[in-house]
Amino acid sequence: MTIDGDRHVLKLTLGALAELEESLGTGTIVELVERFEGGAFSTRDVLALIVAGLRGGGWQGQSRDLLSAEIAGGPVAAAQVAGQLLARAFALPGDATP
Repeated sequence: MTIDGDRHVLKLTLGALAELEESLGTGTIVELVERFEGGAFSTRDVLALIVAGLRGGGWQGQSRDLLSAEIAGGPVAAAQVAGQLLARAFALPGDATP
């Protein structure tokens, strides 16, 4: 993902997933997956997933650092990346994922 012109690696490690669950406040990761599968996710969900993925990739920033950041492809691309992160995090080895 490209943010403010810089390429970043995103991945949902176990620690990043734990941080994501904590940031959601209420609900579970399973409920988040269900929201994405049903197309009922919020921008807050997308931001939380992007931040968790960035943190899992070694980024040291916070969600507030992304408030004025330019994400290549805009909100639609961010939502697609968030969905791909979830799909990859919960895919079984050998499963075809996007």
